[in-house]
Amino acid sequence: MNTDLFINGATVKGTNSIINVLNPANEQIVASVPSASIEQVEEAVDAAKEAFNQWQHTSDQTIIDRFYAIADEVMQAKDEIAQLITQEQGKPLFLAQVEVELTIGWIRYVAELSIPVEHYQENGKDIKVYNRPLGVIASVTPWNWPFMIAAWHIFPALKTKNTVVNKPSEFTPLSTIKLVEIINRHLPQGVCNIVLGDGHVGAALTSHPNVEKVTFTGSTLTGQRILQSAVGDLKSVVLELGGNDVGIVLADANLDEAIPKIFQSAFLNAGQTCACLKRLYVHESLYDQVVEHLIALINDQVLGDGLNPETTFGPLQNKIQYKKVLELIADAQASGANIIRPARSVPKTGYFIAPTLVTDIDEKNALVQTEQFGPVLPILKFTDVEQVIHSTNQSEYGLGGSVWSGNLDYAEQIASKMETGTVWINSHSDLSPQAAFGGWKLSGLGYSFGLNGLLQYTHKQSVHLSPA
Repeated sequence: MNTDLFINGATVKGTNSIINVLNPANEQIVASVPSASIEQVEEAVDAAKEAFNQWQHTSDQTIIDRFYAIADEVMQAKDEIAQLITQEQGKPLFLAQVEVELTIGWIRYVAELSIPVEHYQENGKDIKVYNRPLGVIASVTPWNWPFMIAAWHIFPALKTKNTVVNKPSEFTPLSTIKLVEIINRHLPQGVCNIVLGDGHVGAALTSHPNVEKVTFTGSTLTGQRILQSAVGDLKSVVLELGGNDVGIVLADANLDEAIPKIFQSAFLNAGQTCACLKRLYVHESLYDQVVEHLIALINDQVLGDGLNPETTFGPLQNKIQYKKVLELIADAQASGANIIRPARSVPKTGYFIAPTLVTDIDEKNALVQTEQFGPVLPILKFTDVEQVIHSTNQSEYGLGGSVWSGNLDYAEQIASKMETGTVWINSHSDLSPQAAFGGWKLSGLGYSFGLNGLLQYTHKQSVHLSPA
């Protein structure tokens, strides 16, 4: 198992402290990873800056060919990569395989995108507006979907002919190392680099004066710090931050269709997804039915090590998050909320929390107002949907939301009033590589995916051509 940095096309041992990567299902060490020194961060940025001189002139067809070759090699290594994801992140192996497969599709989609040139004519002259590459991109990626989100960062940056230095989460570096290893077999040296370590390494990377843009997925607090450090150099940033997504189930919702989707979108990856459904408002006429059906689904789950084929539900990824979620549940219970857990026992080792429903909870409780980022779903009863829209729009977050209804026109009217970057109707958290994805308010800055997301990695250059 490779645990090295990649700098300028070569594997390099980190020269700083050792970080132990734990399997959250059993708290055993999977690998020990030497983190990068500040000097090695400098070396990685310097290598990327040097490589940019040539990479920015690479032909579009060459990039398409290289991306397809990378995707093919990822496919060949799918089982190995999925095992790494499960061991370091905790999700069941079938879900880790989905993560790899989605990544492959994403790489191929980005490969085929075309970077446009705008053409105008005015007063006898031609004007062309180009989307030029920026230079060195710093990518900092999280621990919940470590392989897929790394690809979401890296490939749009490379497609637009930038070079990259990635820093994965210190909790889940292994699958990202494998991705960068594969990339380096197909791209020139220095085009894609990886440095390993904790937040100090990330801060050194994102604040480096030769980094032209930072793309970050993670907590709102860290995103704010990155934005503050970018001010001095006027760095461009894309921040995909926290969310507290609301789902609104109207009286005419088709529960046979909706309930499995609601469960999946609330408890996907043990609730550890930015765009998970995190608070559910249900019309009073359907409330008891929704709770009853969700109880049946949480009782069906099998908690355990993700490498066990019987496991359907994995642990939380790390001890910090595990304790945070337990504290939120305890606080809700102390305030009088009803905590509904499945009958199955929870494994004695590992960071396991059974999928949990919370009813009879005050809307102002922390479990409703903050992002729990774990397998807990508060369910609230309502009669007036306009009041729900008003109260949920008071949230400091605005990543996603959903409306569940048989009347699509009415549902879309409600969607237009929701202060979120994405609204799903009769689904939740199913992203598309074609549709822009980004948060409002404290949920982010800028957009990912599709042509709009791709062009976030460029700046405009207008060329005015007047006759001689």
